[in-house]
Amino acid sequence: MNEAEHNLTPPPIDTSKPHPARMYDYYLGGKDNYPVDSEAAERVISLFPEIGSGARVNRGFMNRACRLLAERGIRQFLDIGTGIPTAPNLHQVVQEIAPGARVVYVDNDPIVLRHAEALLRSTPDGVTRYIEADAREPGRIIEEARKVLDFEQPIALSMVALLHFLSDEHRPHDLVKGFLAALPPGSHLVLSHVTGDFAPETWDKIVGIYRDSGVPAQVRSRAEFARFFEGLELLEPGVQVATDWYPEPGRGPHDGRVPLYVGVARKP
Repeated sequence: MNEAEHNLTPPPIDTSKPHPARMYDYYLGGKDNYPVDSEAAERVISLFPEIGSGARVNRGFMNRACRLLAERGIRQFLDIGTGIPTAPNLHQVVQEIAPGARVVYVDNDPIVLRHAEALLRSTPDGVTRYIEADAREPGRIIEEARKVLDFEQPIALSMVALLHFLSDEHRPHDLVKGFLAALPPGSHLVLSHVTGDFAPETWDKIVGIYRDSGVPAQVRSRAEFARFFEGLELLEPGVQVATDWYPEPGRGPHDGRVPLYVGVARKP
């Protein structure tokens, strides 16, 4: 048993309001959600029936991006906004390429923490850790991550399908810059983000559903998303719709396009 398992004491789960991680689990066909989550998710599905396939496309991008970085020699990953585990998980993807790759997961939903216990038991001691924290606590996250990751060596910072749950009042661009400032040169940033560029009225309504649930959601344009990569070196093919970023075998560009921008960039 590694050190992190001793510290996993799940707090009570709040089932009085929907949680984005559990709604996402519902979109993926999972069972780790409650009626309050499924009810809110169904309201979203009524407006955008393709959201389930969009969630799967998002997971596919995360897998492709992290596999690419592992193949390029990155051996440390900090995944913020992990969500409820869905196989293959990030550590399974990168540790298949490099068994000693270190992975730190971060999320603020107690149900994710409960699943983390099983995740940690399935990996070698000391290479995978889970931190129960909010993405808006960068100091705490970095401090805890240092117990596993070497901040003198490149780290891949993954914030997949997370930043659209932070409105501008939470200064998400500054938040990302703060995390990147703590990472050494050669580190990478992996992002995906929902956009309203293709159906603004629909996404205004969906954002309203999340905000009514207490989630400060906000979709962003391509230009607003691209700002997260300022000062970094974007990997080819740059900022793209998820299905156009190294399309999976059998899928061509624009095949099954979803309103999700993605990108991977290197810190010089």
